[in-house]
Amino acid sequence: MQGTAIARPNIALIKYWGKRDTKRNLPAVGSISITLRELFTRMAVEFDASLGADTLTVNGTPDNAMLPRLASCLDRIAGPDRHRAHIASDCNFPIAAGLASSASAFAAITVAAAAAAGKELERDSLASLAGQASGSAARSLFGGFVELKNMDDDIRCATILDAADWPLSVIVAITETGPKAVGSTEAMEISRRTSPFYSTWIQQQEQDLATARSAIAERDFEKLAAVTEHNCLKMHSIMWASRPPLVYWNAATMRCLETVRQLQGQSLGVFFTIDAGPQVKAVCLPEHSDAVANALRATAGVTDLMVTGLGDGAKLETDA
Repeated sequence: MQGTAIARPNIALIKYWGKRDTKRNLPAVGSISITLRELFTRMAVEFDASLGADTLTVNGTPDNAMLPRLASCLDRIAGPDRHRAHIASDCNFPIAAGLASSASAFAAITVAAAAAAGKELERDSLASLAGQASGSAARSLFGGFVELKNMDDDIRCATILDAADWPLSVIVAITETGPKAVGSTEAMEISRRTSPFYSTWIQQQEQDLATARSAIAERDFEKLAAVTEHNCLKMHSIMWASRPPLVYWNAATMRCLETVRQLQGQSLGVFFTIDAGPQVKAVCLPEHSDAVANALRATAGVTDLMVTGLGDGAKLETDA
């Protein structure tokens, strides 16, 4: 009645923003992401008949903020009549700060809970369950370059290129460690209802997906850089034009973008992307990783750096 799994966050290159079905948490558009290697969330789940309520610790400290969503995930996997559970989460990067901590957390707990419940589920089924809890969690079930496709009534994810086949580096510039003021789920609904750019975003997504898919297949770094930055800026334009405006960036975020532009002017292979938060992710060729890291480290307002390669999907560590 117990299981432990580890999952890694993923960074969307072609992003999704908005839901087509809020009840089932289905994204409005498809997306393409990369799974990170050195960042991780480990989730341990133990069902216990003696418990009267679920419990959660995060990095060793009791924390009930995320417990309702985690409990709902356990209900979907083990059934609403399940025993209550001890849940222990360990994460080696900032939580709820625009670094896809929810993606890795829900991917990990889905795998761990299935093992604890004695269920042998295919990866597609696990991804569908994880995606109902967090829209990006489904992608963390898979490694390398991952595409999430919208089906008629569900989603499907698949690795479109293994991490080892194009081993890019990612430098994450941390500009703020606290939780964001507006969570992604709430912000997406605000944008869907109020942003004048939202419908255009939906219409243009298939073209961006096709361009990125082609760039990945061809290992065309410049092509992938151009479409990734364009897609990122479109998503944030939607947010900025929402009512109220959703601005996750800070001054250091802008300075990091200037740093990336300067590096590009020096012919270094690097491009940026930013999710719903203030952190900047610089994706680069491995041979330029040190130069990119040094430049971002020297950028005013950057409090920490995380350097990682591309990694594998969620996996079970132990089961009963």
